Amino acid sequence: MAALERLRSALIGVPVALPEDLAASFPELTEARYRRGGLPPRVGGWALGVGSVAGITLWRTVFLAPDVPFSAELLLHELAHVRQFGESRAFPARYVLESVRVGYRRNRFEVAAQRFAALRLREAGSSSPSSGT
Repeated sequence: MAALERLRSALIGVPVALPEDLAASFPELTEARYRRGGLPPRVGGWALGVGSVAGITLWRTVFLAPDVPFSAELLLHELAHVRQFGESRAFPARYVLESVRVGYRRNRFEVAAQRFAALRLREAGSSSPSSGT
């Protein structure tokens, strides 16, 4: 049983709770589920030519790299992707095609997620709570 749990954790990470300070400052972050580790951050990194990405979203789940602290900016960015997934069943294909067409940095979905996070931080006065857990 322990071997099966280790394999599961290696593949899909482990569930983690959103820190209370972030949930209090940005209640919308509770719309997502959070996991730490697993293959998704590594696969995202490989696609960008690096070992791992800080975070990657698949439908309602945000996968965080093992060593990345929670931060309002990162989680708000990923929340924008949660919402993009919810808007269209075709989102995953559209995201990949956009990245192939214009690159990751100019991908309109990435640009929209960056703008959303920046706007929410400005609205909140950006003392940008973060937790190292």
